[in-house]
Formats: sequence, C-alpha cells, structure tokens
Amino acid sequence: MQSTLQPQTTDVEPSLADDLLHGAEAIAEFVFGSPAHKRRIYYYASQSKYRLPVFRIGSVICARKSTLIEWIAQQEGRR
Repeated sequence: MQSTLQPQTTDVEPSLADDLLHGAEAIAEFVFGSPAHKRRIYYYASQSKYRLPVFRIGSVICARKSTLIEWIAQQEGRR
C-alpha cells in the first residue's frame, strides 16, 4: 500500500515569513508601490518624528506588513 502525505489545511494565521518585509526595497514597494523609494524608508526610519515601525535583522532593515498597516491607519487618524 502506497501512502502519500497530504498537507493539512487548517485555518491558521499566516506565517511570520508571509508578514515580514526584508530590506528597504521590499518595504518601499509595500508602502509606496515602488522599490525606487527605498531612500525614503531609510530616512523615515532614522527620524524619530516619523517613528516608522521597522527593526533590523543584522544590518538589514525589516518590517511587518501588519504593523505597517496599523501604523498607517494611526497616521490617518492624526489629522
């Protein structure tokens, strides 16, 4: 009898890898729609007045998509 392993499909939250943006280009693509804006990401990350929610893994700047979406919603409410 041959047994094949089938992946289990359950309703779980997306993995951390699905939520993680790795590098300023990936963050710029997510926020601004183009990786050409990566310098803005570095600038906003370095300025405390913007408080862009990023962190570093080694020397690479990273962010969570979910956290950026929450941060953008908060910025919209500050008007």
